[in-house]
Amino acid sequence: MSKSFYLTTTLPYVNADPHIGFAYEILQTDAVARYKRLMGNEVFFNTGTDEHGQKIAQKADEKGEDRQKYVDHYAKEFNTLKEGLNLSYDNFIRTTDEHHKKAAQELWKRCEAAGDIYKKKYSGLYCVGCELFIKETDLVDGECPDHPGQKPQEIEEENYFFKLSNYQEYLEEYLSREGAVQPEWRRKEALNFVQKGLEDFSISREKSRLDWGVPVPGDEEQVMYVWFDALTNYISTLGWPEDRGGNYKKFWEEGETVQLAGKDQVRFQSIMWQAMLKSAGLPATDTVVYHGFINSGGQKMSKSIGNVISPYELIELYGTEATRYLLLRHVHPFDDTDITIEKLDEWYTAHLVNGLGNLVARVMKMAETHLDDPIERPEAIGFDQDYIDALEGFNLQGACDIVWKKIGDLDERIAEEQPFKVIKEDAEKGKEMIQALVLDLYIIGRMLYPILPEANVTIKEAVIANKKPDNLFARLEE
Repeated sequence: MSKSFYLTTTLPYVNADPHIGFAYEILQTDAVARYKRLMGNEVFFNTGTDEHGQKIAQKADEKGEDRQKYVDHYAKEFNTLKEGLNLSYDNFIRTTDEHHKKAAQELWKRCEAAGDIYKKKYSGLYCVGCELFIKETDLVDGECPDHPGQKPQEIEEENYFFKLSNYQEYLEEYLSREGAVQPEWRRKEALNFVQKGLEDFSISREKSRLDWGVPVPGDEEQVMYVWFDALTNYISTLGWPEDRGGNYKKFWEEGETVQLAGKDQVRFQSIMWQAMLKSAGLPATDTVVYHGFINSGGQKMSKSIGNVISPYELIELYGTEATRYLLLRHVHPFDDTDITIEKLDEWYTAHLVNGLGNLVARVMKMAETHLDDPIERPEAIGFDQDYIDALEGFNLQGACDIVWKKIGDLDERIAEEQPFKVIKEDAEKGKEMIQALVLDLYIIGRMLYPILPEANVTIKEAVIANKKPDNLFARLEE
């Protein structure tokens, strides 16, 4: 019986078009999902859009648009990534879905029943960009460090709070488990944050100030804080709370659960969400994996600077398969990464056109010319342990490095052994050498499946037909 495996991205906030950082996150998740399926796991891969909150309400109102139509537009833009990046997710959840809103309200009721929700008046600094109250000590030159140029607003209102302080001991225990957070230094970062002491956090807003959100059960004057609402998606997508014996039981209670997120999400995903789950009597996430940010030209990507790179721009320039490669191979899985179009052009030409594409053409041209029949398809064999270790550790860059080393090694073998010359002097030996090259190419193709699924298919079909395929990657126009 295959083990069930649950994977989810964060839900991007739909106040702007998809950006390259989220494209990386969803590709990282997709590659792991494909690998897990290849290894025999039953996989549920979730993604979607976060559609409530003050930023969205303000953007829609500024444009004079109906809020639901506004989020419908952006949800479609994000869902279009499925085709653009050849993604294999199983569900696309939207936080404006009626089922999701009911699930968020059920989670609220459970936390309230546990005695972890109370109401009080509060005065503090509120960052609209974060949709979060922040401390004065967190400010840099009077501004939120994550949203420079935006001064937090001084707000006083009566809100509901979640008793995060009740879960100090539980979270210390949870975060002390190796593997609860990857990479390891992020786990230590989360644990250190908790050990300094936890403060309760606001989980609602006054409807008079913000009416675009999920209504608080039993209080028509309040709507849920967007994070409390959005985090619930990780289980509402599985049919919780109604379908507790179906996908929810199979994937959340009995399977292995993994969430992928950006490094700025540690507080939300590994502290607040885990405390909410515990309060509601639900199992914790097994692992949350955090990636870094993508910068460009030494600066954080920003619309005001004008250095933002869109995933659709990459797809237009390089195509779907190449975009998958460029992000999965050349973005560090855990640290920040700097990329520019110039670097992407260089990597595309060196590693795809002159690397993988050229190798496939050379090997299959020799096979088509000199072999009478296709090679016998090998029996299913396992992968190299270092490749497995990389993918099990969510290190897509490391997995790509292993595959491209094999590509380089095969190129070197052809240059050193020169089977195209040997076959002229010793036909039998030359054919054996070419057969061995085709077999190794076939193995490379299998390893490419999580990273470049279409290249995997092309190589497999070429080997079965014993025919050189069309060029995998076109040269860039000058």
